[in-house]
Amino acid sequence: TSMETSIWSRAFKRQQKWEDKDDLLDVIYWMRLVVSIVVGILCGIVPLTGILGIVFYLGISCGLIYAYCSIFQQIDEDEFGGMWEILKEGFMTSFAMFLINWILIYTACHFS
Repeated sequence: TSMETSIWSRAFKRQQKWEDKDDLLDVIYWMRLVVSIVVGILCGIVPLTGILGIVFYLGISCGLIYAYCSIFQQIDEDEFGGMWEILKEGFMTSFAMFLINWILIYTACHFS
């Protein structure tokens, strides 16, 4: 767990060096999963429906990951295969998590 502690402590410090690229990709994966849960709950409570909710999720999810990597960490995206490779890290898993949370919360809040 000391390895995990160092990864997560580096995740919240600016401009860290990521010798092992998989460490940063793990951070992005889990960060995206947490964002998916939060945005799914928000979309369910608000209530957003249809393509508007999906576009809202895509904007928040990809925007936060892009800002984290390019502004906060200031990584060289070419080392990771380009920004597209970074943005798609864990995307389908987190999208599924978003949909599950969105549907469950929306159904619980807006159907009797």
